[in-house]
Amino acid sequence: MIDTLYQWFWWDRIWLPVNLTWADLEDREGRVYARASHLYVTVPYAIVFLLIRYLFERLIATPLAASVGIREKVRLRVENPILELCYISHSRNPTQADIDGLSKKSGWSVRQVERWFRRRRNQDRPGVLKKFREASWRLVFYLFAFIGGIAALHDKEWFYDTRKVWTGFPQQSMLESQYWYYILELSFYGSLLFSVTVDVKRKDFKEQIIHHVTTLVLLSFSWCANYIRIGTLVMLVHDASDILLESAKLFNYAKWETTCNTLFVVFTVVFMVTRLVIFPFWLIHCTWVYPLEHYDAFFAYYFFNAMLVILLFLHIFWAYLILRMVKKFLFGNLTGDVRSENEEEEDENGSISTEEEERHHRTGNGVGRATKEGTNGCSGRLSMSENICQSKTVY
Repeated sequence: MIDTLYQWFWWDRIWLPVNLTWADLEDREGRVYARASHLYVTVPYAIVFLLIRYLFERLIATPLAASVGIREKVRLRVENPILELCYISHSRNPTQADIDGLSKKSGWSVRQVERWFRRRRNQDRPGVLKKFREASWRLVFYLFAFIGGIAALHDKEWFYDTRKVWTGFPQQSMLESQYWYYILELSFYGSLLFSVTVDVKRKDFKEQIIHHVTTLVLLSFSWCANYIRIGTLVMLVHDASDILLESAKLFNYAKWETTCNTLFVVFTVVFMVTRLVIFPFWLIHCTWVYPLEHYDAFFAYYFFNAMLVILLFLHIFWAYLILRMVKKFLFGNLTGDVRSENEEEEDENGSISTEEEERHHRTGNGVGRATKEGTNGCSGRLSMSENICQSKTVY
C-alpha cells in the first residue's frame, strides 16, 4: 500500500513533461539536479534559525530597542481567582449579564470587574518590545536574503529575459547559489511556521497561516519539479518590499514619525509595483504562457500556477488593507492598524480598586478616554505599516 502510494506520488506524468522521466534528471556529466531528499536538511536548519533568532533578539534587538527608548512595559496584576477562572475557561469578553454575576461573586463593583477584564486582556497582548524584536529579526533576514538573491541572479540571462527561464527545462543543472538561496528561504519559513503560536498574532492570523503553508508547499514543489529558475525570481520580487515594511515597523515603534511615514510611502509604492504588477504580469505570465512554447501542459504546470494565483489573491487582500490605511492616513483619521488590536486604556498606576475610578465613572471621565496609541503621532499613524504583510508576504 505505502509502496503503491509512493510510486503514484512520484509518477513521472505528475512532475515532468511528456516523454521525460526521472532517469533523465540523474546527475551526470557535471550536471546536478535538485532532489527531494535535499529538503530534509531544512528541518534542522529551521531549528538553527530559531536558535539564532533567540540569541539575536536578546543580544542585539533588545539593546537596540533600549537605545531608542523601547522597554518592556510592566503591568501590575491584581489577582482575583474568580475573575481569572472566568477569563480562562469562559470568555475574555464577558457579557453584561456575566459581569453582573461576577460582581456579586467577587464582591467588586461592576465597574471594577470591567476594569479588571480590560487590564487582563492588555496583559495578554504583545508589548512594543516583543514587536520590535520580531521586526528586527525579519528585517535582518529579508535584507540578507535580498542581497544574496541579487548576487546570485544579477549575471543570469533569465534575470533579464524571462523567456530564458524555460530554455532546456527541466534538464537545467542546479547552481550552488540556487541551492543555498532555496534552502535558507525554506528553512526560514519553516522556522516561522514553528514559531507562529508564540509570535505576535494579528487579525489576519488565518491568512498568515495560509500564506506560510502555501509558501512552503510552493517552494518545495518547485524544488522537486526543477522550477528553480522561476522560483528564485519570485522570491527576489517578494523580498524587495518586505525590507521596507520591517524597517517602517522599527521606526514606528521608535516613534520616528517622519522616517516611518516616508518608509511607509515607499513601501506602498514598491509593494504595489512588485506584488500587483511585476508578479502577475511578468512572473505569472512567464509560468503560464512561455512553458507551452516548449511542451504540453501537465499536472505540475497547473499546480504551480494555481499556487501562484493563491499568492496573488493574498497580495490583493493585503493591498486592500494598505490602501485603506493610506486613505485614512491622507484624510487624517487613522487611529491604528486595521489588523492590530488596540490596547485598552488604564490609569497610569495600574490601580483598579480606587474611589477615584468610581468617581470618574459617575462623572463620565477616565474610562472613555481615547487610547494613547491613537493620539500619539507616529504610533497612531504609521502603525498602519505595523503588520500589513506579515511575514512575509513572500513566495
